[in-house]
Amino acid sequence: MSTPTTMVQLSTIDLAQLYGLLQPIIVSHTSSNAKFANWSETFTCSPLAIFEPETEYHCELILELARREGRVVRAVGVGHSPSDLACTTGYMLRTTKLNRLLEIHADKRYVIAQAGITLDVLHSELSSNGLAMINVGSISDQTLGGIVTTATHGTGINYGVISTHVMGLTLLLADGSRVFCSRHERPDLFIASICGLGSTGLILTVTLEVEPAFRLKEVQQTIGFHECVRSLDSLVTASEHVRFWWFPAADTMRIFSADRTAEPAKPVGNWLWDSFFGFHVVQFLLFAARYILALNVFTGRFASWLCNTKVIAIDESFRIFNLDCRYQQHTTEWAIPYQNTKACLRDLHDWMTHELSDPQGLRPHWPIEVRFSDSDDIWLSPSNGRKTCWIGIVQFKPYGFDVPYKKLFERFEAILFSHGGRPHWAKPHHLRPETLRRLYPRFDDFIRVLHTVDSHGMFRNEYVERHIFGKTGPEYDVRVFKRRALSQ
Repeated sequence: MSTPTTMVQLSTIDLAQLYGLLQPIIVSHTSSNAKFANWSETFTCSPLAIFEPETEYHCELILELARREGRVVRAVGVGHSPSDLACTTGYMLRTTKLNRLLEIHADKRYVIAQAGITLDVLHSELSSNGLAMINVGSISDQTLGGIVTTATHGTGINYGVISTHVMGLTLLLADGSRVFCSRHERPDLFIASICGLGSTGLILTVTLEVEPAFRLKEVQQTIGFHECVRSLDSLVTASEHVRFWWFPAADTMRIFSADRTAEPAKPVGNWLWDSFFGFHVVQFLLFAARYILALNVFTGRFASWLCNTKVIAIDESFRIFNLDCRYQQHTTEWAIPYQNTKACLRDLHDWMTHELSDPQGLRPHWPIEVRFSDSDDIWLSPSNGRKTCWIGIVQFKPYGFDVPYKKLFERFEAILFSHGGRPHWAKPHHLRPETLRRLYPRFDDFIRVLHTVDSHGMFRNEYVERHIFGKTGPEYDVRVFKRRALSQ
């Protein structure tokens, strides 16, 4: 392996000097009550120290300190993952200042960016150079490194997860070496890293395939749930990018169908409906429904009614791909084989109908989002080896107040699992190695790469130790990081 080139050779620095060099990039440490909370404030942790490096040399210094002290290093971007994936009791390395677009190769349709760049910033930079990401998920708050290492997805039955658009990575490994990997150079390390949960090494740069900037024409319309399921295949294949929003209380599906277009932009939006009623009034109703159970059904029907009309919007691609996340939330999402979609949705519908008919039943929020992706060969990608339907459920936290969700999610997950479901890696789940090994044929190849590049586990936080290596005990329990929530 190559030896990293540094401003000062790391082997010549004593520990006191190392601490001194790191002092300017320490955001906080345990003596000053270092705290981290994810975006939805559902998981928190107290790292030994939080570093915010500004250069790759800073990253090398942090890893040198961790090696000498035998500490875990966890990279985190903006902390949008609604699980404890970013949490650690070791060192936290925040990538927010490693956020530049480094190279643009418009003629060859690729760019090289630092892993800490957020998608919002990346969209802006690409747009100013006549380029765009090929596919994008529902939000763009996350960092590029974060979406790569979790195989985050958009929608489109013939479009892979966003990691399939990654052409190469530059990594800083546990031993301090700086390496480049792709499908042609160190291919096993590359395939392991593009859905590697941050456990193969620190991603410094991402070489990303892009395309010329484009607009999308999106048609939104509402139909009945059963009509949607009957027509599923024709709806999913009728456009390039299709997603459904299911409103269980109203028994309706909102269909979003988007295609590339040369038509002029025609954005849509209405402050009264989208902001006042769609955001503020709905949030108040959700808050009241914490105390008046019946209001949950009314609010779900009201939300469906608010977006019941047909809408046609034309805008820049990322603006159509992205949606308003609304409020802080609990969420989980699972990926099932596409061919199981109809049966799974019908089972979910039967269960939801039972809950809503029971005066004391569970009350799901909305929308239950249904999206699609093509198959891929990434070892830990939930779309590995199969075209995929992703189904995600949320329970909103109005004004930041908690809501019941545990029983709802447990029953939702049991149905998805029974249809061959694999969990989204960035979202909470309960699966352990013995189950994951059955779901992912290359699971042990992933483990092999981790043992090769990080034999001492520098990049294995509690999440990785729990789900990938099966570690048990109080220090690996998800409840260590979980915020207090209502018991139901």
